[in-house]
Amino acid sequence: MKKAYYYFFYKIYKAIKYTSVPFGNFLISFKAGLVLIVLQIWSFLSIINYYTFFTGNPVELSISKPIVYVTLIFIIGFNYYTLDYLDIWKKYIQEFDQLPKKKNVIGSWIAILITLMLIINFIFSFYCLDQRARKDQIGPYAPEIVAKERKEDSLQKTQQIERLKKIYGEDQK
Repeated sequence: MKKAYYYFFYKIYKAIKYTSVPFGNFLISFKAGLVLIVLQIWSFLSIINYYTFFTGNPVELSISKPIVYVTLIFIIGFNYYTLDYLDIWKKYIQEFDQLPKKKNVIGSWIAILITLMLIINFIFSFYCLDQRARKDQIGPYAPEIVAKERKEDSLQKTQQIERLKKIYGEDQK
C-alpha cells in the first residue's frame, strides 16, 4: 500500500513535470504534493457528503470546527511526513524511473483511473446531496425560496414584455 501511494505521487510528479515549461521545474514536488492533498480533501468531503446524504444529519464545516482543522492537519502532516520529510520522494522517483516502460504505462493508466474516480466520486456526492435537498425541500428548494424566485421571474417577464411593447410601439395603441 505504501509503494502504491508513492507510485501515485510519482505519476502525478511526472505528469506535472511533463506539462511544465522548460526551466519550469521549480517546485514540481510541491505541486505534486498539493495535487495529492487536494484529492485527499475531496475524498474527505465526499465522505462527509455521503454521511449527510444517508443519515440526513448535516455536518457543519467551518474552520473553527475540530473535524475540519484536525483533518487538514492530519492530511498535510501525513503528506509532509511521507513525502517531504528527509526528501523521501526523491528516492522513490529514482526507483520508479528504473521500472520497465510497459509497467509505467500500465501504472499511468491506473493513476489516471484513480484520479478520475476520485473526481467523479466528489461530484457525485454533491449530486446526491442536491437530490436529497430536492426531496426534503430544503436549502435552495425550500418552498419560500422557490416562491420568491417565481415571483421575481414573473416580475422580470412582465418588465420584458413592457419593454418589447415600447420597442414595437404597441404601448400607444
